[in-house]
Amino acid sequence: MSTVETICLVGWGAIGQRVAALLKARGASARIAGIAVRDPKEGEGTMPDGAVHLASPEALAATGATLVVEAASRESVLPYARAALAAGMDFAVTSTSALVDVSVLDELVELARRNGRKLIIPPGALGGIDALSAASRLGLDSVEHVITKPASAWLGTQAEQLCRLTELQEAETFFEGTAAEAATAFPQNANVAATTSLAGIGMQRTRVRLVADPRAVENMHCIQARGPFGTFEIRLQNRPLATNPKSSEMTALNLVRLIENRSSALVV
Repeated sequence: MSTVETICLVGWGAIGQRVAALLKARGASARIAGIAVRDPKEGEGTMPDGAVHLASPEALAATGATLVVEAASRESVLPYARAALAAGMDFAVTSTSALVDVSVLDELVELARRNGRKLIIPPGALGGIDALSAASRLGLDSVEHVITKPASAWLGTQAEQLCRLTELQEAETFFEGTAAEAATAFPQNANVAATTSLAGIGMQRTRVRLVADPRAVENMHCIQARGPFGTFEIRLQNRPLATNPKSSEMTALNLVRLIENRSSALVV
């Protein structure tokens, strides 16, 4: 008999709502006890039955949750992670750009260690993170991550100052740099660069290219790694979330997998 996982969500945007809908549709052994949003009106009429509005990080402690899933913004990571880990809850981060700050990462890892809990980095929009992390045990020589999205997905970001998004006729690379630089400058579109770096050779050694493609209809990722293990290349073409083209359906699916695995007798 499976146990029921009690979770809280930080954020009730496109990802959080998609996760909740998928869990319900799949009959998952999970109960959403609370949802943190800035304005309680954001969740009116849409929050799952039994879920309470969490007005502050301190409100987590009373929910009895064992897992808190952040799907909001990098600004929410530190306060909610501190509160969750201190209250004896595991904390899963989707806004991994918050962990570019080494002091934040070190503090949360130490807090998790001290309280016997876990700071969890889901794969987000990616696949193959398990293989990349395994390969890193022998050390890696290089890791490159290329993120290609429709030109419209980059609207509202710094990409508008780096290329003429609305006038592009073909794919254009508008950014090349480290994972730390990419995740910091493009926190909504390039969080996964931080995820890749945490699994592999770190924020400063992971190279990232960002591409706007007017012909693309999906969000594409290509990760290449080389090291003593051999070579590694994975390509993903992810459908964007219907309610947020900056995010992929895979991001929500990987969170559902994480939550279901918590109470499953078989974990793959």
